[in-house]
Amino acid sequence: MPIQKFPPMRKEFPSFDCDAHLAEPNAIWDRAQEYLTADEMTALKATMWYDKLTNKMVANGVVNPGIRSSEGRGRARSMNLVTLAGPGMKHNIQRALNVRNLRAETGLTREQSAYLDHKGAFLPKARLADMDIQGIDQVMLIPSDIDTYPWLQNGPGAAAMCKAYNEWAWDYCKENPERLFFAALLPLQDPGLAIRELYRVAEKGCRVGLVRPIDALGNFPLQPKYDPLWKAMEDTGVVYGMHPFPALGGLKPPGYLEQHSAAELINRTVSSARIPHAFLTNVQNFQSEASVWVVSALMMGLFERFPKLRAAVFEASSTWLSFVLDECDKYYKLYRNERSLRPLKRLPSETFFEHCMTGFEGDEAPPSRLPEFYEDILVWSSDVYHHDGDDVWRALQTMRGSNLSAERQSKFLGGNARRMYNIQAPRTFITNRVTEIERPDWWPTEEEIAYAMTAEAALLPGIRAGGAR
Repeated sequence: MPIQKFPPMRKEFPSFDCDAHLAEPNAIWDRAQEYLTADEMTALKATMWYDKLTNKMVANGVVNPGIRSSEGRGRARSMNLVTLAGPGMKHNIQRALNVRNLRAETGLTREQSAYLDHKGAFLPKARLADMDIQGIDQVMLIPSDIDTYPWLQNGPGAAAMCKAYNEWAWDYCKENPERLFFAALLPLQDPGLAIRELYRVAEKGCRVGLVRPIDALGNFPLQPKYDPLWKAMEDTGVVYGMHPFPALGGLKPPGYLEQHSAAELINRTVSSARIPHAFLTNVQNFQSEASVWVVSALMMGLFERFPKLRAAVFEASSTWLSFVLDECDKYYKLYRNERSLRPLKRLPSETFFEHCMTGFEGDEAPPSRLPEFYEDILVWSSDVYHHDGDDVWRALQTMRGSNLSAERQSKFLGGNARRMYNIQAPRTFITNRVTEIERPDWWPTEEEIAYAMTAEAALLPGIRAGGAR
């Protein structure tokens, strides 16, 4: 059996992963009747329901929308992008396997695909084992299908869906409550039901209420009708979790087809301009959704009206933040006398530093080069098991390459997050990196990986460099 090897590394502090993902399994719907009332079950079945007999999901009458877990079953010549980045699944290895899948004769078998469909995305014991290898001591878990839930049209049905998911996620975290924590879904379709669900999950010890920052169904989350929800977050101490996502718009109903999130506008620009590199959407769409929310929240005085509210900006990187906050300060000073809103008591940047934190990923170097700016507002995100996810050891490599002090490494990789969430450090934590993982015989060799990283390797069969056949 091949052995995948890694250089030894050591850390002297417990880590906290603020943004890792679950891949919602069918068990959420299979077990929903354990958690929901009869009326809630009726609403859920009419809104978003998985049918075991046909193996189909139906939401708003649309069959198989959004992102689903394949739960370890695998599919030939395919890799599940939301369950792929388990231990050691570095990007160059993913590239080598994607190159194999370009050709039928070398593509992955169903069994090989199943091996790469990491079960920790839906089974807690498997996740804890993976976390031990990835150097992740504690984790905040976020669902994957967050482009679907905001578009559920029925308020009670959306609330039932959120409750069913939250109960399943809470049960998942019971496997090790010292290490596993979940961010709760909230049904913004109905502010009253969102408040009820917030109080319910807060009683279970939930630390984050998850909100997508888009104007789905006319419900941009900063509208005044949600003020009672933010007051409830103040009362409970639950953190406002702001998580963007590439918008697909598959569940938009008639009447909202011209309503776009910032991320969706980026996607449309790339498509209409015929830009050939689709990955460019991921470069900007997360940041665009996040920056629209950050500017809006700060400039409208959200945190001055709710001074005990705390917010976390997930999965949008953080390098853009220094520029955006600087621009907010500059334009507030220039145009404060032209505002129709009441004057701000503090500069937008000062408010962000007091109330918010921002996530960064392990290969993102600029925050480590500007530690004075990010000192108390930076929290680490692995994005595991999504395909761009990585581990603590990658983040440490980036930080040490920027000569970041050990004290700041500890804050960025865990201390700030625990302070924000009011979570105690674990009694024991991972110190030494696992340096060897046994792999199956079909695992890519070093030679195959090196070839896969060349441009020629990615050409479809029959295509030569320059696009000629």
